[in-house]
Amino acid sequence: MSDLKLAVILGSTRPGRKGAAVADWVLTKAKERTRADYELIDLLDYPLPHLDEAVPASRGAYAGEHTKAWAAKIGEYDGYVFVTPEYNHSTSGVLKNAIDYLYAEWNNKAAAFVSYGALGGTRAIEHLRAIASELQLAHVRQQLSFSLFSDFENFSAFTPSAMHDDAATVLFGQLESWAGALKTVRS
Repeated sequence: MSDLKLAVILGSTRPGRKGAAVADWVLTKAKERTRADYELIDLLDYPLPHLDEAVPASRGAYAGEHTKAWAAKIGEYDGYVFVTPEYNHSTSGVLKNAIDYLYAEWNNKAAAFVSYGALGGTRAIEHLRAIASELQLAHVRQQLSFSLFSDFENFSAFTPSAMHDDAATVLFGQLESWAGALKTVRS
């Protein structure tokens, strides 16, 4: 068992979402690795209302029980793989909301991004990179982008091409290296 604990965050709660299949694929690939333990966090299991904390997250004065539970969960991990759809050239509102709830729990940890959409979801990742920088969340260069046209059969069943396997290996390697290095910064 590794001392690195990483989360795969499923950033969609939409009915009929395609993200569950993508997140399952990511988690299956991650579980083949030995350098870190990976777990799935499904935002369906954390039904956060639209941001309702009166005090900015950077102050750490969380009032809501839902916020405290979310903070405790996110605080357990050394890094994250964000699985995001692309909606209107950005990430999902539910993922942005979940990220905005917290601050210190993200600091000095590592992040990687996996997206899906008509154009692979790359614009969603670009927005998440800017958000991660503000949260002192170090994001790795490698990313995975799945096209609804070529990685989903009939725009429905997730059937990623084999070329994503090598990219996933690089993504996990970078994430684990950065998460390990940043763990020393936090200690």
